[in-house]
Order: sequence, then C-alpha cells, then structure tokens
Amino acid sequence: MSGRDGGAGAGRDGYASATLPRHLLRGAVGFGAVAAGFGLLPVFGPVVLLAVPIGLVALRGCPLCWTVGLLHLLSRGRLRRTCRDGRCTLERGSRGRAAG
Repeated sequence: MSGRDGGAGAGRDGYASATLPRHLLRGAVGFGAVAAGFGLLPVFGPVVLLAVPIGLVALRGCPLCWTVGLLHLLSRGRLRRTCRDGRCTLERGSRGRAAG
C-alpha cells in the first residue's frame, strides 16, 4: 500500500515536521529571519536581505506552506482512510497512533 491510502507505507507529509516542537522551532526561525531581513533593512542595508531566503528555506517555501504543515501535524491521527475491496472510507483514528 502507498502512503496515500493510509497503509503501512504511509510517510509523513512533506510540509509537516516529525514533532510539534520541531515544527514550531522551524516557524520561529523562518518567520524571524524573514522579519529580520525586511525589518532591519533600514539599519544594516541590503546585506540583511540574505536572511530572507534562509527564512523561506526554514518555512519550506512560504508561510502558507508552514501553516498547512502545522494544520496537518495537529490533525494527524484523527481521521484515517481505509480501502477495502475497491471502496475507500474515512474512519476515526486514535490520536497519536501511527496509521497502519
């Protein structure tokens, strides 16, 4: 089974981190670097704009991507898609348990 159907091979989402603290740390670094890049521009000049790409890498592309990853991380384990005999349904999963 592939990760799309919630089977044993299901991996984590490309936007979400493995844990909530790690995801929040990525957000703090990302948003902090982007804010510093633009906020400190009048003080330090254009060289500080080098912090913006670092922030975007930490956010994995954009602030919306980070937010989608956060929502995915918070909802992980609440619903599980199960496919049997060519029919797929959504079932409640136990929170914190890996889908499988």
